[in-house]
Amino acid sequence: MNQAAKRRAAGTAGPVGHPGQPSNALAWARRNLFSTPANSLLTLLVLGLLLWLVPPALNWLLFDAVWGKGPVAACDAVHGQGACWSVVAEKFRFMLFGVYPYELQWRPALAIAIMCALLVVSAIKWFWRPMLALVWIVGIALTFWLMGGGLGLAPVRTEQWGGLPVTLILAIFGIACAFPCGVLLALGRRSHLPIIRSLSVIYIEVIRGVPLITLLFMASVMFALFLPENLRIDQLLRAQVAIIMFVAAYLAEAVRGGLQAVPRGQYEAAEALGLPYWKSMLFVILPQALRISIPPIVNSFISLFKDTSLVMIIAIYDFSYAVKKSVETDFAWKKYFIEAFLFSIVVYWIFCFAMSKYSQWLERDLGHGERH
Repeated sequence: MNQAAKRRAAGTAGPVGHPGQPSNALAWARRNLFSTPANSLLTLLVLGLLLWLVPPALNWLLFDAVWGKGPVAACDAVHGQGACWSVVAEKFRFMLFGVYPYELQWRPALAIAIMCALLVVSAIKWFWRPMLALVWIVGIALTFWLMGGGLGLAPVRTEQWGGLPVTLILAIFGIACAFPCGVLLALGRRSHLPIIRSLSVIYIEVIRGVPLITLLFMASVMFALFLPENLRIDQLLRAQVAIIMFVAAYLAEAVRGGLQAVPRGQYEAAEALGLPYWKSMLFVILPQALRISIPPIVNSFISLFKDTSLVMIIAIYDFSYAVKKSVETDFAWKKYFIEAFLFSIVVYWIFCFAMSKYSQWLERDLGHGERH
């Protein structure tokens, strides 16, 4: 069969042997955008809307904008005509590091690099070995040593931590601790032991029945009322525990859905091999359940990363709160708060988009054998 015949058999239009035939792009547009009168009308309306919105948006965002570090007077001269990205250049360090001591901000910058490196290393399958746990332990120790000081570094209280490092700490370590807790809760909810099952159900339903902001408020204000006067638990640690408790309940339901989706034959096969409960779960059931649960699990991770912004209600300087305060406390730059928040949106989007694309790749890679 020649190339032209193969194209005709596959149902694709191509110029091979037929110079008058429409190109692939034109055929795709005709098939997907102009297949019916209603579809054609909708396509034209969307194109018209884009032509009306996109050029002014590009002019304001890029072409008429003020770039680079400069005085606020340069932005005032074009106020309303173009964006003032100078506010980001001017307030960049406060946005990233909050009220962390200015001369020591190389330490949170290095902590950000370490946490991002941990994420990258953990995403590579070649590193999925027992040694990865040691890498995480070392990375966590270095992060808190750099942020908090001691052992040769000037101490910095957690009240002075802020910006992107705090957001990453709450999100990354929240995920790392909440994930195994969620798996255990999911197994507990499906346990045949009534006490374990009941406790797991009560915990999951109670935590999922209240908003995260309530848990944060209780951890910050009410929990301290039950502690002895001479005992004080760091506020950032309390917020971290509240986030872990909250996310673990949602991950438990995501994993439970994966466990229920595993065919019953897999459970029976593990029993036929004589595997005890924990070995059958660890080596047979859980790998399949977690692969099935990748989309809802990653959705919980993305929600957690964005929900860390709620810690501002207990006066913790996360990234979004630092961006807000960077322009709110400076009257000269206050009018350019839109550009500051757009910068924070881009940063959040980069992390969330990276998690989304990685989960899609991981789902395809782990499930490639099922397509054959």
